[in-house]
Formats: sequence, structure tokens, C-alpha cells
Amino acid sequence: MPGDTITVKDNRSGKTAELPLLDGTAGAATVDIGPLAAQLGYLSLDPGFVSTASCKSAITYIDGDAGILLHRGYPIEQLAEHSTFPEVAYLLMHGELPTSHQLYSFNADIQRHWMIHEALRSFFSGFHYDAHPMAMMVGVVGSLSAFYHSELNIALEDHRRKSAVQLLAKMPTIAAACYRHSVGMPFVYPRTDLNYCENFLNMMFSIPGQPYYVDPVFVRALNLLFILHADHEQNASTSTVRVASSTGANPYACIAAGIAALWGPAHGGANEAVLAMLAEIGDIKRIPEYLDRAKDKNDPFRLMGFGHRVYKNFDPRATLIRKACHQVLEKLAHPDPLFELALALEEIALKDDYFIERKLYPNVDFYSGIIYRALSIPTNMFTVMFAIARTAGWVSHWLEMKADPAQKIARPRQLYVGSPPRDYVPLKQR
Repeated sequence: MPGDTITVKDNRSGKTAELPLLDGTAGAATVDIGPLAAQLGYLSLDPGFVSTASCKSAITYIDGDAGILLHRGYPIEQLAEHSTFPEVAYLLMHGELPTSHQLYSFNADIQRHWMIHEALRSFFSGFHYDAHPMAMMVGVVGSLSAFYHSELNIALEDHRRKSAVQLLAKMPTIAAACYRHSVGMPFVYPRTDLNYCENFLNMMFSIPGQPYYVDPVFVRALNLLFILHADHEQNASTSTVRVASSTGANPYACIAAGIAALWGPAHGGANEAVLAMLAEIGDIKRIPEYLDRAKDKNDPFRLMGFGHRVYKNFDPRATLIRKACHQVLEKLAHPDPLFELALALEEIALKDDYFIERKLYPNVDFYSGIIYRALSIPTNMFTVMFAIARTAGWVSHWLEMKADPAQKIARPRQLYVGSPPRDYVPLKQR
């Protein structure tokens, strides 16, 4: 209720401070700790910001205990079943689902900006052939400001929305160019007769002069993956975009910062780690051995793709993606032994009391890596795929933040544990 507070007493001085309680649309109430410093002179310590709300946002809500994920109030299950990725991107950016006319115009705007500047295409020649695709993504996306920043005034809403659409449109083109450069194949221009996911697969795998068939099952699976990865509240990369944005940096630099944060194996690289784990296990017969190792606190081996920092019950995205994973695997004429290993691991782990009691269910990373591999996406491109999808969330948070008149430059404080004040000692006396 408005006016509700928590009273905090300082036992050292006897002083008290009233900390306002703020209620959101859903979830736990939030304590405004501003008076803690202003009235008592204390800071709060929250490593990893696990108990700190860094902003007010109306985009995404997560209830990790109940396994709930909402985008603008819509359950992820309904969006995954009925929507396309561009429609979800529109929802995240604008706050409401589009009408048919609005969606048509939005898709047309995306298609209009699919191309990248020809001079930017030559930028790729500066990268070594075996450069990691994420390294190229960080560099190329950051360089967009050199091509489009002069026409951008972030003080104007229509300019901000245009740059957001540009980023959403150009990300798959840049991603495909990163892949084609790494394998020494010519770049493929976007095709406006294809939808978002079809166009990306065509730019990735088509060969000039030859027809390329885009399998509808693969397109649906990719569309689902993009929807499920579109946004996930204040995660590390989204928070990085917001921190960079708080300085007034241009949107291309902010999204490049988000890509860099996503690159970490604890964040966007988790699905790569799943396949590395499967390769290490190697054989279905060795699964019990590795499950025992995962239960051993003294063993450094970790069962990747199980459990989640936020979801303490089940990951709703994993439930949705599991069906698509099996549909894709059924389409393969020659199943990869790694797929069979993954399915066996899933089945055995889900029956193991240790994992059931600890609610360590397969998460979205477990299945997404398997699907990407089935789609012939190279392992080093997995995080790039994540970046394409998450761009929808990044630009939405950037738009929301820039429209907030109360935004401030991010400036966390610290608990200093270094040396107390001391005098300089001349070099000869040390």
C-alpha cells in the first residue's frame, strides 16, 4: 500500500530511518534503500545484485519459484504457440501486440533495413578467418555507429525507434556474414520475399547459383528459439546495455556492450557448454558415471544445462522447446550420436531422485544447443544466435530507459576493504 515503510534502527547511534515499500504489478515488494544512506549514512552490500532492483521496468516479469515468464503481461506459452519473433519484438518494444496493419508495417520496416552498408561488408576482411564469430559481432555492431550515428538524435523518440528497428533488422545479416567469413564463403544478400527466420537461414547456408530449400520444421524451431530468447528481465547482458545507456552512449555501442557480456560462458555461452559436456561424456554407458560425479561436491564436473539461477522449479522455456527439439531430431535422416546421448541423459536424469529433489530440470540451454546443432549451426555460432534473439529485448530496454525522465547514470558503490590511510614512503626507505 502507498505510504507503507520499513523502519530500520541503527544500534550504534540509536537513529532510525523509514524505508518506503514499493509495490509492482506482480512479485515481491521492493524496499527503497535510498534513505539508508541519506539518513543513516550506510550503504547496502549485494554481490551480484541478486536482491537489488536496479530499475523500474514494464517489459518482462519472471516468477522463478512458479516457473512463470511474462512479456508485457502475456505468458510465454501463449506467445510461443501463436506468435512470430517479429511480433514478439514489436510487443516488447511497443508494449502491446500489433494489429495486422501494424505488424505488416513493422515487418516491412525490418526488411527495409536488412541490408548493411557495402563499406561495412568490407570491414569483415580485417578479421582473421578463424576469429570467433562473437568477436566479429562485437566489432561490427559497435562500428554501426560510424555509419548511422550522424543521422541519429537519441533525444527524439522517432530516431530512437528507427535505430532500434535497424539493429533488429541488421543483426541476422551481420551474424550470417560472420559465419560466411569464417568458412570462406561469399556473403549472401537478404531476400525480402522471405520472413525473418527464413531469410537468416538462407543467408547462412544458401550457395550462389543453387536453389536452397528452407525446411518449415526448421523455420518453426528457429522462430521458437528466437521467441524464447527474446528477453529475460534484468540479466547480465541486459543490465550491461542499461548501464552503457545510462551514460548517453549511442545505441550501437550499448548493444555491442551487451553482446560482449553475453559472450561469457556463464551467460550466453551455456548452450555451447552443454555440447562440450556431452562430448566429454561420449557414450550412453558412461552417463551413470558422470551423474555420480555431478553429485560429488569434491568433483569439479558440472552437469551443464540443468537447473537455473532464477527458476527454482522448472524453466517454462525448456518445457516449450523440448517438443520442438524432438520434432527437429525426427526430421534428420541420420541422427547424430550426440543427440541420442542427450536424450538418454535427459531421460535418466529426470528419473534420478537427486535431481528431482533439487529440482534440477533441463533448462532452455540444454535443448537449444541440440536444436542448433541439428540445424547445422556451428557450435561457435550458438551465442551469436542468442544475440540475434536478445537484441529484441536489448533495444526494448534501451527504448524504455531513454523514455524515463528519472533515469540516472549507473554508479554502484562499494564496501572498501583496502588499506586504511597511510603516508607515502620514499623509495630508498622501502
